[in-house]
Amino acid sequence: MAAPTVSFQGEPGAYSEEAATMFFGPNVITKPCRTFNAVFQSVEEKSVDYGVVPAENSLEGSINQTYDLLLETSLKIRGEVKVRVRHCLLAIHGTKIEELKVVYSHPQALAQCAGYLRKLGLETVPAYDTAGSAKMLVEKQLKAGAIASERAAGIYGLTILKNGIEDFPENFTRFFVLGRNYASPTGKDRTSIVFATTHTPGSLHSALGELASRQINLTKIESRPIRGTPWEYNFFVDFEGHQDDSKVAEAIGGLRNSTAMLKILGSYPRAD
Repeated sequence: MAAPTVSFQGEPGAYSEEAATMFFGPNVITKPCRTFNAVFQSVEEKSVDYGVVPAENSLEGSINQTYDLLLETSLKIRGEVKVRVRHCLLAIHGTKIEELKVVYSHPQALAQCAGYLRKLGLETVPAYDTAGSAKMLVEKQLKAGAIASERAAGIYGLTILKNGIEDFPENFTRFFVLGRNYASPTGKDRTSIVFATTHTPGSLHSALGELASRQINLTKIESRPIRGTPWEYNFFVDFEGHQDDSKVAEAIGGLRNSTAMLKILGSYPRAD
């Protein structure tokens, strides 16, 4: 069987690429993309088999663009993988840590290392990708720092000045595996949906009651504003079970009757 092709946002060495390798194995063929939109588009246009995008970080919360694109496109979540994020301070060979004045990285990585960077007194400059910031140091031969993975350091030949600079060690990012079709049940699944409620008292309570009354374990709920409709919200919900399970199918049927809009984003094997 041919190795799967998987798109991700960023440069080689990005945490998204690491997630793809963890999920599909070392023979996976990865395709870097500049933006999240490009990842979704590559899967929709069938130029790759799957895509991998970050969904949420244990410290910084949800990646809103990922959820917006899941709502707007026809792609399904086919799997999830959780990556322990261990940030490194990187520099070109010969650079000493006391020489640094500026550090580049993705805004979330900078936020996750904010305490350490403040102690060093470094100016932070956002970049579109962690591995991309590492690549830039080499290409421009900058006497600056970059925050990226140990894997990125090896790919671009950079020195690791300090490993594990994140402010909190329990730093994990959950990634979604995107595909064009729903995944089959495994017996250890999670379902992700999005719905909007009607403007009636107790509508959200009634919707969630469809899950609670069937003893379905809710694992996440988060509201997001509906674009173009001020003060109205979509609710993104995760719960245990597959949409083909009888209890879950009944609950989804009940939700369709008690909500203004409902979309199944995916039923897929749980990573925990």
